[in-house]
Amino acid sequence: MDLLNTLVDKGLRRELPTREEALAVLATSDDDVMDVVAAAGKVRRHWFGRRVKLNYLVNLKSGLCPEDCSYCSQRLGSTAGILKYTWLKPDEASQAAAAGLAGGAKRVCLVASGRGPTDRDVDRVSDTIKAIKEQNEGVEVCACLGLLSDGQAERLREAGADAYNHNLNTSESTYGDITTTHTYADRVDTVTKAHAAGLSACSGLIAGMGETDEDLVDVVYSLRELDPDSVPVNFLIPVEGTPLAKEWNLTPQRCLRILAMVRFVCPDVEVRIAGGREVHLRTMQPLALHLANSIFLGDYLTTEGQAGKADLEMIADAGFEVEGAEQVTLPEHRATAGGGCGSEGSAGCGSHEGSGCGSHEGGGVCGSVPAATAASAAPAAAASAGEARTDLVAVRRRGAGTDLAPNA
Repeated sequence: MDLLNTLVDKGLRRELPTREEALAVLATSDDDVMDVVAAAGKVRRHWFGRRVKLNYLVNLKSGLCPEDCSYCSQRLGSTAGILKYTWLKPDEASQAAAAGLAGGAKRVCLVASGRGPTDRDVDRVSDTIKAIKEQNEGVEVCACLGLLSDGQAERLREAGADAYNHNLNTSESTYGDITTTHTYADRVDTVTKAHAAGLSACSGLIAGMGETDEDLVDVVYSLRELDPDSVPVNFLIPVEGTPLAKEWNLTPQRCLRILAMVRFVCPDVEVRIAGGREVHLRTMQPLALHLANSIFLGDYLTTEGQAGKADLEMIADAGFEVEGAEQVTLPEHRATAGGGCGSEGSAGCGSHEGSGCGSHEGGGVCGSVPAATAASAAPAAAASAGEARTDLVAVRRRGAGTDLAPNA
């Protein structure tokens, strides 16, 4: 297919595809999806080999958010039966992080619900960052606390934070349909503040909220312009009790095409499969590793994810390897210069995770179901878009904020 050959050539040169080419990837048929994966996989392997970076979420403060993001189980007015608790103490958060690090995670993402942190909140998170770093040499720490005020990104950087996550989520033209309590420009401003403070910027999107192909391409091109080091791709988890609970618009093939499009537009950045991979990719998750070079390990913010052991087995069985703490994630030209992911002289595409540290699920990250639950569910034929798979959505009842061991 001439389109795919062209996109591979551009990806190897870090050249920006045209919008028409990006849209054409999303428009390919299910019959061609393996060709699309093979092509984007060449670009992924060129820049990242067969390494898979593992990230681990710690929900520092769950629920009771004043914002009205329609996708979020922690939103204002949500009736989802999620865990609700106030700030974890630094030692509690450090213990939670240790479980993920023991499972092979390289980065800990500290997430808190809310519009944005107060200065006192920044102090709390700073103490937590220091506690984690004192006990775990070489660990990366990313904060995801919502909208930042002037000077807060600098304070987090001084405390030892490596990255800041704040997702754009969807296109600017449709953002007001998803959230009304803050604007798309507010989100762009926070990513810009993080970048300016010397933090690795992490910003991504949520697919499956009823958006068009044009919306998906718009948000990915906007992310490229923001030049994050990592781009988390979330697939909406329609959590009961949220406005988007009935939005089941994704198939495994659709998810693979979206990931491929992101890889072609942002060839040399950390593309992370975030919330919803277990729900929407299901048994096709291993194919997505040929497109993305990063995943979350275990559970998400308010929902359960695939068992950590199953994640590690999946990576090994698919012929990939877990990225070690001593290995540099980004290609040398980005790691040493903070360069762009595009063609020479053009802005690159993203780093870290936002508004939920790289996943979605409601003000934070979005989840899925443990492998045991998925395995015990009644066998189902390949689901078509519009078919609800509520059997694959489970609220998190373990880990941070509970007395039960986390799933790592």
